[in-house]
Amino acid sequence: MMLDYFYGQSGELFSYFRIPKALFQDSRFRQLSTDARTLYGILLDRMSLSVKNGWLDEQGRVYIIYTVREVQESLCCAEHKAVKLFRELEDIDLIERKRRGLGRPSLIYVKDFRRACGRMNRLLRSQMMRPWTICSASPTMGVRSAWMFA
Repeated sequence: MMLDYFYGQSGELFSYFRIPKALFQDSRFRQLSTDARTLYGILLDRMSLSVKNGWLDEQGRVYIIYTVREVQESLCCAEHKAVKLFRELEDIDLIERKRRGLGRPSLIYVKDFRRACGRMNRLLRSQMMRPWTICSASPTMGVRSAWMFA
């Protein structure tokens, strides 16, 4: 197969999944597989569609519906792998699935990893644990961590 090069701004003709750099740079996500990071980027992308459709729960939280089958198709993987990727994201608290039963797909809440940092710091400080990680987040800079010792 012979592919051509990109010239000028021709690379901007495509749509892309955005994956936060913090998932690769922040130590909290070090154990996350590359496929799980990719899936998180896909789920973030689906959030915009849910917002357009007005998919909000009674608390105003945006949810998406993205089935195991859709993950299989998107990532070209088996069912076992797709389930494992969802579990990986749940275990690290990047998503929460609300099972609805009766054969209906689960609602998926994609969580904001930037806010988790603040909650974690408050919890650690309230329990007087040392050392603790102080995290700061901004939309442009991502999540930064610094170790503080008392």
